[in-house]
Amino acid sequence: MAIGITGTKWLVNSEVYPEKFAARGLQYVKPSAAERDECNRVIMDELVCSQFTPAGVAYFQQVIARMKDQGCDAVVLACTEIPLIINDANSALPTLDSTRLLARAALKRAVESRAKAA
Repeated sequence: MAIGITGTKWLVNSEVYPEKFAARGLQYVKPSAAERDECNRVIMDELVCSQFTPAGVAYFQQVIARMKDQGCDAVVLACTEIPLIINDANSALPTLDSTRLLARAALKRAVESRAKAA
């Protein structure tokens, strides 16, 4: 299984996701350097300023479609702002919203810890 990684250029350039994926035997695809720069620009100059442009949506869709063509089975939206414009309904790949996944994991851990303490 291969997963595409989208997010800020700092996150995508890091080993945060590649290390975790490798530990679980998962392959990954990162955007090209030019795509990372443009995705970062859309995130920092548009999304964090609550500007949701058709061009920004289309660019992320194009990057995700290329990842699908490279064999990805899903794409991680590894930035809190990306799900404001991309979701399963408008993505060429199933999306993994990192913010929601982390929130669910934290809630599950809190409930389990409370149950053990009781």
